[in-house]
Amino acid sequence: MKIESVCGTEFTYPSRRSVDSAGHSHPGPEGLARMAMITITTDDGHQGHAFAPPQVIRPYVLKSYARKVLIGEDAFQREKIWMALEHWQRGSAGQFTDRALAAIEQALWDLAGRALGLPVYKLLGGYRDKVPAYGSTMCGDELAGGLSTPQEYAAFAEKLVARGYRAIKLHTWMPPVRFAPDPGMDIKACAAVREAVGPDIELMLDGYHNYSRTDAVRIGRALEKLNFAWFEEMMNEQSMDSYAWLAGQLDIPIVGPESLSGKHHSRADWVKAGACDVLRAGVPGVGGITPTLKVAHLAESFGMNCEIHGNGAANLAVCAAVKNCRWYERGLLHPFLDYDEVPAYLNSLSDPMDGEGFVHLSQQPGLGDDINFEYIAAHAVATY
Repeated sequence: MKIESVCGTEFTYPSRRSVDSAGHSHPGPEGLARMAMITITTDDGHQGHAFAPPQVIRPYVLKSYARKVLIGEDAFQREKIWMALEHWQRGSAGQFTDRALAAIEQALWDLAGRALGLPVYKLLGGYRDKVPAYGSTMCGDELAGGLSTPQEYAAFAEKLVARGYRAIKLHTWMPPVRFAPDPGMDIKACAAVREAVGPDIELMLDGYHNYSRTDAVRIGRALEKLNFAWFEEMMNEQSMDSYAWLAGQLDIPIVGPESLSGKHHSRADWVKAGACDVLRAGVPGVGGITPTLKVAHLAESFGMNCEIHGNGAANLAVCAAVKNCRWYERGLLHPFLDYDEVPAYLNSLSDPMDGEGFVHLSQQPGLGDDINFEYIAAHAVATY
């Protein structure tokens, strides 16, 4: 089964998400957003697909890296292909990102699942067919009735519990919100949510990513009193030593690294340094399903959990394939948005959740995205 073509399709779809000057998502007026789908086709007609922002899998990336490596290769030799693509990153002057690498590799896994008639999570290991989800909020904002006060976080948390979530992660306020960052406000929001949901709902905090050590330890000690389950990315992750210092100051589990580059290599360094209690990796952020599995198995070797970062079919597949990931991150969530509304380019949600907080894995062949190919073709703005 030789790879014959690697193509991209950019299309529009309606969305009510906006992005602030720091890159954080918030609700906004409905408009047209853009997405791209990469399609890998073999000489016997099998295809695999994956989604990414257009700037990630733009024409230059497919022409200069993906096609040079993939065309003519056996589509089932994913490890060989991944290693060859990863080698190209060094000389790409930053043009071939981990997110682009991840999109290409996801399409390879999707192709394998579709060709073999199996869902990808079973190809990866198939530990379970449903995963408990935590509700992951959007960052704080200044929208009345949204997430602008600790009380609004508390009210939203009550709604999430009623929806079925047994765990909630807060993303609190960050610039450009006028009063952010503010450790005191973060603590007030966490306290308000704990009071609202009671002692039996697990809570986590992912706050401002550039707090000082003293601010981070202040917040962490408050979270310990509130019986939070973990504390995540509260300082710049490029300073591994700061996290090792913080882990030595606190009893609450420290989760990381989330956004740090370096794939499984840098995460091995964090384990050795004692910089975290729970490892963190997500398919887009570390360059694909392959390195995410490497991180999960690395963590398992040290008796650690690996919490998968972010939503989406690929991350869900990894969550279902390994034992040492407790939660699936479902979000980002906001009072003004309906996460359960199906995007126009899909026929159904990739991560449907029942009333008890479990996300069920699709049993259809491939990654789990139920793609509306007709919609994409009708709303395509570029093919390459």
